[in-house]
Amino acid sequence: LEDGGPGTLPTNPNFAVDTPVENGTFIIATDTTFAPFEYQEGGELVGIDIDLLRAIAANQGFEVQIQPLGFDAALQAVQSGQADGVIAGMGITDERREVFDFSDPYFDSGIQMAVAVDSDIASYADLAGKTVAVKTGTTGAAFAEELAAEHGFSVNAFADSADMVNDVATGNSAAAFEDSPVLQFGIASGNVPLKTVTDPEPNAQYGFAVLKGQNAELL
Repeated sequence: LEDGGPGTLPTNPNFAVDTPVENGTFIIATDTTFAPFEYQEGGELVGIDIDLLRAIAANQGFEVQIQPLGFDAALQAVQSGQADGVIAGMGITDERREVFDFSDPYFDSGIQMAVAVDSDIASYADLAGKTVAVKTGTTGAAFAEELAAEHGFSVNAFADSADMVNDVATGNSAAAFEDSPVLQFGIASGNVPLKTVTDPEPNAQYGFAVLKGQNAELL
């Protein structure tokens, strides 16, 4: 966390440190397999988003109950009132702003295409007549849907990143569209047996979200 080093929060005129949400408990929904932002390690949920959420809660004097539901289910939980907010590497888009209120962006991301290590696919044009894998409800899925008609491929959606990656690795899908930092982290750590073949599309910023018009103090 910038400005003061570990354990401190960035200086921001919109960040009301002097009016903490004290003695409250909030249910926060998140994804399950989106390393390095949220993932399981040694039976514990860890990651950038989890660290960030817990640091803010400690600084502002409230408690959080974190529910790892999967990305699409996390958004649905907030919309149905079963959760107060969501932090899950969630891209801020105009479409989502119709349903959610967002914090200031905290991370710049972008969609990237990955293929099997031995694949000769090198561009979107090479996907003609093939199937690509995406994760339901994500900006990667929306980006793939936009390209599908232009480049003549079909889209297969999965509930989590692990199933999406496995579908490409086993040859059932020709490529996957996922956020660049997640692909890069997974490939570098050996957990994603794919390779990236495009530059990231700079079209996403992550934000914490609550249901539109609700939980303004938490936001």
